[in-house]
Amino acid sequence: MRDVYIAGVGMTEFGKFPDRGVRSHAEHACADALTDASMTAGDVETVFFGNSVSGVITGQEMIRGQVALRNTGLLGVPIFNVESACASGSSAFHLAWSQVASGAVDVALAIGAEKLTHQDKTKSFAAIGTAVDLEMADELRMRFPGKPGQRHGDASTLSNSFFMDLYAGIARDYMGRSGATAIDFAKVAAKNSAHGALNPKAQYRIPRTVEEILDSRVVASPLTLLMCSPIGDGSAAVVLCSEEYATRTSDPVRVRASVFLSGQNAPEPGQGAVERAAHRAYEIAGLGPEDLDVVEMHDAAAPAELIVSEEIGLCAPGDGAKLLDSGATTLGGRVPINPSGGLLSKGHPIGATGCAQLVELVEQIRGRAGNRQVPNARVGLAENAGGYLGNDFASVAMTILSK
Repeated sequence: MRDVYIAGVGMTEFGKFPDRGVRSHAEHACADALTDASMTAGDVETVFFGNSVSGVITGQEMIRGQVALRNTGLLGVPIFNVESACASGSSAFHLAWSQVASGAVDVALAIGAEKLTHQDKTKSFAAIGTAVDLEMADELRMRFPGKPGQRHGDASTLSNSFFMDLYAGIARDYMGRSGATAIDFAKVAAKNSAHGALNPKAQYRIPRTVEEILDSRVVASPLTLLMCSPIGDGSAAVVLCSEEYATRTSDPVRVRASVFLSGQNAPEPGQGAVERAAHRAYEIAGLGPEDLDVVEMHDAAAPAELIVSEEIGLCAPGDGAKLLDSGATTLGGRVPINPSGGLLSKGHPIGATGCAQLVELVEQIRGRAGNRQVPNARVGLAENAGGYLGNDFASVAMTILSK
């Protein structure tokens, strides 16, 4: 396998855009990525298009990438449609990386795009809720206690979002084994809101206090509204190339490792998909958690940041809250997590999220992140998870980039 570089990146603003569809967002992100790479559509030899919910939200199936990209000049080359829940964008990236790394092509484009908003919000929630094994959905629901004072397993006591109920259950398990509290989760959300306020493309750009977050509406105990990622739309694109092509670009970023794994039905402790993917990525890159300067993490709900910090080796098991309190993960700290604002503030248009994380890392490594710049950032890691099997995430991507 040969070295692979990122030549250019592009990303739309994330948010709720009732008058824009997937095509509009995808065209914008692709054009910006190609311009950033000093390339044209004619240089691209293959495209991987990540999207999760168009089939549910708009009815567009089968040829989503070809439809979204038909006006970009990219038609004519292979366009592969990729779907892997919240990890769809990083799935597209991993496949594009493998094409270049294998020598099959010299230039590949990975793009994630999503139109998740709908005038009927229950349709958006329903679309997200399909990212589980539907044959065991009732079994999963019975694992979730209701809100305080309500009956265990009574579906009427749960939130409107299947995944927020699931994340709430994971959060309660974590609280039981680590001693973390809802205050710790609010601190994560407050930190990321402060970061997001510095990101002109973030969906939410308002710094929030711990008190505001705790006082917001309870979604599924212990999660409040401001501890949960929002519904939104957007797109992000990444141009990957061989070392030869990289010499033609102004500031290429090297892909040190790209790992994509599926979860397992009953992983042993410490052998979940996130831990396994992190171990493999460090092994391939010849690096460890101590070498990381910046991390973009899949914080679909605030507790995830504490849990994943432990799983990728930034701290010992059970010490996620201590790491947060130390200031190490805040801008100005040893290893800032989610300087983009993360999913909580930057937003989470599902199919675009994985590529958007990589856009942020590239901007940080190039020193182009403006007020949220991590000084001397040279090595970055992105962790992106998608779907849930019942005991593990369905898919996990782990990517390490460097100068």
